[in-house]
Amino acid sequence: MVTYLDADTAPLRNTGQIRLYGEEGFEGMRKACHLTASCLDELADIVRPGVTTDAIDRFVLEFGMDHGAVPATLNYRGYTKSTCTSINHVVCHGIPDAKPLKEGDIVNIDVTYVLDGWHGDSSRMYPVGQVKRAGERLLEVTHECLMRGVAAVRPGARTGAIGAAIQAYAEAQRCSVVRDFCGHGVGLLFHDAPNILHYGSPSEGVEMRPGMIFTIEPMINLGRPHVKVLSDGWTAVTRDRSLSAQYEHTVGVTEDGCEVFTLSPAGLDRPGIAS
Repeated sequence: MVTYLDADTAPLRNTGQIRLYGEEGFEGMRKACHLTASCLDELADIVRPGVTTDAIDRFVLEFGMDHGAVPATLNYRGYTKSTCTSINHVVCHGIPDAKPLKEGDIVNIDVTYVLDGWHGDSSRMYPVGQVKRAGERLLEVTHECLMRGVAAVRPGARTGAIGAAIQAYAEAQRCSVVRDFCGHGVGLLFHDAPNILHYGSPSEGVEMRPGMIFTIEPMINLGRPHVKVLSDGWTAVTRDRSLSAQYEHTVGVTEDGCEVFTLSPAGLDRPGIAS
């Protein structure tokens, strides 16, 4: 049985119970998520051929520290970087390194800042120079999947409605939904209940209630949905080496729908891809 708790009285650990935040929590998340979205905006001018993902990682660290925040991934369960950079067939959790980006790459950059205890979690895809139409189309489909998932968020519906909307669109576009990873509750904790699947049925999952805060972060492949994790213990790649893409927003359930905390202040939610 699912239990919902007032976030003000809940223990600061993932107990499997679902926190319901009030206005103070929503305001804290607005600030943290605005900072994350602002960093992702700045990266639109930084991502280009020849730039290393290590350089991107340094920028994310310094941007956060300049604004009184720290990256949530830094030293998280042994992870040593401030962001995840997932290129081409890397599905998620790509580790920044000294290898430069190449013309035609597509890269997901995932940033979570902790500001005054609140976690602002978001990611975007960036085309590196001119990309092939297949890559551009995958970015378009994946962003549309995210926004259809967001549109399904409303009180009284089940979280399965989010996954159903994403899966229906992705598969209609002859793409596949990765099932090995999911969205999650977020707020005072980096990862909290509930899990948000990106596939399924509207009748599945937990009931969405005002005050819930979670991420929606579909990973969509041009090929089959199967993935494997490399020997570093983090990097997940497509088994068939097909391109993969991901966009992520943090949302809060309101009385009549949802608030998207991580929208781009500069209108760059799809950097490099025309609306």
